[in-house]
Amino acid sequence: MTYCMFKTIREDIQGVFSRDPAARNIVEVLLCYPGLHAIWLHRIAHFFWHTGSRTFGRFISHSNRFLTGIEIHPGAKIGRRFFIDHGMGVVIGETTEIGDDVLLYQGVVLGGTSLKKKKRHPTLGNKVVVGTGAKILGPITLGDGAMVGAGSVVVKDVPADATVVGIPGRIVEEHRKIGFDLEHGKLPDPFAEPLRILFQECANLHEELKRLQEEVKKIRENK
Repeated sequence: MTYCMFKTIREDIQGVFSRDPAARNIVEVLLCYPGLHAIWLHRIAHFFWHTGSRTFGRFISHSNRFLTGIEIHPGAKIGRRFFIDHGMGVVIGETTEIGDDVLLYQGVVLGGTSLKKKKRHPTLGNKVVVGTGAKILGPITLGDGAMVGAGSVVVKDVPADATVVGIPGRIVEEHRKIGFDLEHGKLPDPFAEPLRILFQECANLHEELKRLQEEVKKIRENK
């Protein structure tokens, strides 16, 4: 039991170094990473939640939010090597299920869309990356390796290895290599291409109208 606990802690610390280039040493990581503190406190809260001390579990969760700015319901199920980078404002609901090696950024919400006491929060597969301010709502599933762009709102299932952006979220890329990078500036814009086509059509119509006006002018001059 003790060995497993220390193994998990070591994995968490190694996960910080592998995903955050700003991490310089173990002491800094132990003292200055609220995302790390949040997951450790959640594991304690989760233990009490499932051993019958639910009020105490909620109290630890509440203290966790006060200390880290990250709200994780003690009922949420979270896998190994989970990391929240710059986690202020992150909210993870009660029936959320998160796989291994998942990365969340600031302001992410894994929220519910129902008042019924049933599965009402998202399920995230392994190696999912969710960008800053994204909202994943309802009992939907994000497949392994899925990526969600910053500010997106996702309300439908996302297949494995797909990239989703926009409001509502739209799939813009599938079957790519799994990784932790999420370069928002390089993500495709699902609205850019339709707008480009629309502007091109407007330009074509303008040229056609100009040509017709010139022909009408010549006809009038010849009369």
